Amino acid sequence: MVVQGDKKKKAAPPVPASGGAGGKKKAVKKEPKDKSKNVMKEVRIRNLCLNICVGESGDRLTRAAKVLEQLTGQQPVFSKARYTVRSFGIRRNEKIAVHCTVRGAKAEEILERGLKVREYELRRDNFSDTGNFGFGIQEHIDLGIKYDPSIGIYGLDFYVVLGRPGFSVAKRRRKTGVVGFQHRLTKEDAMKWFQQKYDGIILPGKK
Repeated sequence: MVVQGDKKKKAAPPVPASGGAGGKKKAVKKEPKDKSKNVMKEVRIRNLCLNICVGESGDRLTRAAKVLEQLTGQQPVFSKARYTVRSFGIRRNEKIAVHCTVRGAKAEEILERGLKVREYELRRDNFSDTGNFGFGIQEHIDLGIKYDPSIGIYGLDFYVVLGRPGFSVAKRRRKTGVVGFQHRLTKEDAMKWFQQKYDGIILPGKK
């Protein structure tokens, strides 16, 4: 009969107490978050609206629509007068203007051409309290469109709507939400974005 020897049990290594004596955990210092790198705070162009107001319906308005179609490659929309102004010969619901809304890379490209005409100079009055801005140019041919004698020369207005990620919750049809106060854009935010992105110059207001 073979007698097996006693097996020696290995002692488990001692587990050191966390945090030293007393077993207290050391407080880990958190690095402060850089708000400038927050993706949700990035300002972007939501849309660009181009508008030509002729003040009357007819052939001039039709030619103005051709200008916007050449510039954007989209079908423009006619705007109607809301009131009757007899001194200007405008009737209610008469088509007096034409506009077109552009988004994405095309909006950035057209805006760049418009700001180049203005030499990247805007007044403080061009910016609204809700973080949007607008300006106008006197001749559409300055945007690089070839002059057509049958159309003529038109001036047009640029309206830029800025926003941040998450702004769409206030515009959707179902389960509409509210954009928080700290997430909204202000006049200063829009001016800072214009200066950083385009190296723009902001002149004092006329008032």
